[in-house]
Amino acid sequence: MNAPSHPRRSLAESPARRDAAHFINGEFTQGTSGKSYDNICPIDGSRIGAVPEAGQAEVDAAVKAARAALDGPWGKLTVVERTNMLAAVAAEINNRFDDFLEAECLDTGKPMSLASHIDIPRGAANFTMFTDVVKTVSTETFPMATPDGKGALNYALRRPRGVIAVISPWNLPLLLMTWKVGPALALGNTVVVKPSESTPLTATLLGEVMNKVGVPKGVYNVVHGFGGNSAGQFLTQHPGVNGVTFTGSTKSGEQIMLAASHGIRPVSLELGGKNPGIVFADCDMEKAIEGTMRSAFANCGQVCLGTERVYVQRPIFDEFVARLKAGAEAMKLGRPEDPATGMGPLIHETHRKKVLSYYAKAVEGGATVVTGGGVPDMPADLAGGSWVQPTIWTGLADDHPVVTEEIFGPCCHIRPFDTEEEVIHLANNTPYGLAAAVWTENVSRAHRVASKLEVGICWVNSWFLRDLRTAFGGAKASGIGREGGVHSLEFYTEMTNVCVKL
Repeated sequence: MNAPSHPRRSLAESPARRDAAHFINGEFTQGTSGKSYDNICPIDGSRIGAVPEAGQAEVDAAVKAARAALDGPWGKLTVVERTNMLAAVAAEINNRFDDFLEAECLDTGKPMSLASHIDIPRGAANFTMFTDVVKTVSTETFPMATPDGKGALNYALRRPRGVIAVISPWNLPLLLMTWKVGPALALGNTVVVKPSESTPLTATLLGEVMNKVGVPKGVYNVVHGFGGNSAGQFLTQHPGVNGVTFTGSTKSGEQIMLAASHGIRPVSLELGGKNPGIVFADCDMEKAIEGTMRSAFANCGQVCLGTERVYVQRPIFDEFVARLKAGAEAMKLGRPEDPATGMGPLIHETHRKKVLSYYAKAVEGGATVVTGGGVPDMPADLAGGSWVQPTIWTGLADDHPVVTEEIFGPCCHIRPFDTEEEVIHLANNTPYGLAAAVWTENVSRAHRVASKLEVGICWVNSWFLRDLRTAFGGAKASGIGREGGVHSLEFYTEMTNVCVKL
């Protein structure tokens, strides 16, 4: 769809500035824990509203509601009835496009020009895409011989896994939450969503959409809070949860995997990355610069698929560094509603301190700071926001923390290389294996290099180009499992083989 024009009103006046609420069994509630915290806008440090923190009681209620819906009205719907309802959810998200856009940009600070073309349209599309998969995918059938000569017939049935815990991140809150909720619901499961404590608004708003289109109570539930000793821990440890899907850091993924091991419950984990971009001398320079600008700096570098390590073949190294520097310095930092804004703030002050600590480590390690490396001078009304400069370094050792550890900020280190074999080794020399980008006009080299990179997705002459039918996930410490298209069936359903003696 074509995204609507940017809302004319300022986010300072947006009705999205309000308290969040849990959404349990079709009702909005503040819960009974008595705990809450402030939702702070990263643009200027202003208070958006209060967010209730779920305790064990709220999580119990949400899981029980999800189970009741699974055993009741939701479980009794036909595939066509269920998918028609989810198509209505997508339509209503698009109908309320500006409401979702303002809520998402208030929580994250990202430019509306970005969220209106990626976050909100894709958030809606995640529902319709998976409804098509569910209606067309088949299972297997095997006739077999038996000693009496009469044979037997084996056929497979898929059934919903059950109640799915969805733990979603703050960098693309609606998109990455519906990427999990869409297939889970399309395949007949029910969900309890724990959005990031930093981005509660669009998950809450989606509850209004569910009620509007008539999704049965308990199918979609939301509990707010933190990880340890809060909603996240209570949800992942809950015995009524049949599977846990999570996008976030590798450290948190390890904790979730440990919690899910009690009861032998499956997990789908999309975790951290330290993704390489490989630029060969025969690349189309314009494409490579444009793509690397986006992969390093889009969403203030807060993209799990983003590029933090750039390897450039030596003959074009100086030109590439100079042109990427010019691009970074031309980026406008500002308010989300300004169409000229190219980059917003980091998600919050705690994350800014982390990113700035890596900026300092780079200097301490002897890096050449090509551009950036600090905090920009912002107007007085934005000075309270979590702003950092887009930053480029060269000259660090391959084992320096800035080169080996995920920073999740608008920054990249650029290193020259000479041979194909050398750069493949450099790219794979990491515990992570989420994504990579290769820039070359040599088609044989493109296929050859892509096949040797230890990643879940490799782009050639592009970045963030996603066909939702394809497998998505990470290798090594970047995750377990694949989602997308038919691959989501493996996690969100259980398969039963029926063997009939003839």
